[in-house]
Formats: sequence, C-alpha cells, structure tokens
Amino acid sequence: MNVLIVDDEPLARERLSRLVGELDGYRVLEPSASNGEEALTLIESLRPDVVLLDIRMPGLDGLQVAAKLCERDAPPAVIFCTAHDEFAIDAFEVSAVGYLVKPVRPEALADALKKAERPNRVQLAALTRPSVEHSGPRSHISARTRKGIELIPLDQVVFFIADHKYVTLRHEGGEVLLDEPLKALEDEFGDRFVRIHRNALVARERIERLQRTPLGHFQLHLKGLNGDALTVSRRHVAGVRKLMNHL
Repeated sequence: MNVLIVDDEPLARERLSRLVGELDGYRVLEPSASNGEEALTLIESLRPDVVLLDIRMPGLDGLQVAAKLCERDAPPAVIFCTAHDEFAIDAFEVSAVGYLVKPVRPEALADALKKAERPNRVQLAALTRPSVEHSGPRSHISARTRKGIELIPLDQVVFFIADHKYVTLRHEGGEVLLDEPLKALEDEFGDRFVRIHRNALVARERIERLQRTPLGHFQLHLKGLNGDALTVSRRHVAGVRKLMNHL
C-alpha cells in the first residue's frame, strides 16, 4: 500500500517515514507534504492508499483536508498523527480510520495501517457518510472489491438483494457485495428504494412494469436489467402497484 505523509515538521515526517519503511507491505510516497494545500495536490497526483495526516498545520489544517477528501469519489484512508488528543471526535466525523497521538508508537502505527488496509463495515460506510453539517443519506455506496474500495453513486444502483450474510448490489456497471444489512439500507434509503420481497429492495425510479406470469407469479421489470425481472412476493404486490400508480 502506498502511504503519503503530511506534516509541517520535517523531523516528524522523517520519523514517520522511517517507521512506515520498517513495515512490510507499505511504501512511503515522495515527496511528502508540509501543509494542507500541498497534501491535496499530492493526493490528486500520487493517488495514495493511506494518508498519515497531521492536524495543526499552517493554512488548511488536517481536519479541513480530510473534509475535502470526503467529497471525492475515491478518497484514501486517513490516519491522523497529532500531538493533540482533543481532536479525536472531530477526526472521526471526517471519516478518519485511525487517530495516533505523537510520539507515534510503531505498534500503534502498524495496527492503524492494518485497519486502513481492511476497513470494516462502519469504516466503509464512513467513507461516504455526510458530515454533521450535511446530515442525511449517503450519496454513494462503498464496497471492498479486488480493485480496492469502489464507490457506486446511489443513482446508478438498480437493486439490493440479500443472500445469507451479504447483500448484492446491482448497478449500471455490474455487481458488488456489501457487508451491510438489507434492513439498514432500507432504513437509510427508504425514500428511493422499495421492498418487493423479504430479501430485495429496488430503486423506485427504475421500475418499469409489473407482469403476472402464467403460473400466477409476479415479475417486476426494471430499467437497466436488459430484460431480466425480479420476483415480487405476494405480500408486497399491493404496495408495488400502489407505488406505480403514483410514479
């Protein structure tokens, strides 16, 4: 994993670079950044997987940098490395996956980098969670895939289908697996998705037509499925019909 170090103190940058260099599987990107503006420029050009970010810096501070990263489609993981522990709550409001207090201990750094490498469900959701000032549903869904962390715009999602402990998200470009409960997705996005089966949510704006098969089953045709259809359970047919009357 590629790591970018951002700190206004040269000695702090050197120490972090040495500590990261002693760990297997991580590479420190050069040059490092000494302020927030440099950090944003280097993140854009170098595309790091992880940013080790100081908080108190001239110009844009670390919290402001992290907030700007939250607005991006594919932000790097952020681990704050700071001498001040009073910013911990603010740090996690801008989706940090780690918070280390200087002097950074090697074992604490290793643990934080591991968390950044393998985000859990909460951390994945945090990558696209709106800030406190802009509370509301996420605009993107994040998923861990072989490509890394993929962010799928919500308006490209066709449906969610639960299968055992995972949920399959079908979108315009393919499918990904989510480690989020279907009920939690329904609670968050209930104004844009409707349940058609105990294990399925579909995008309301994708609904095209409801069709009854010769065997008496109900199939829902959706825009973006290339002719495929999803089964609607009998208990949800009336609700789907009512919704279609208002579309």
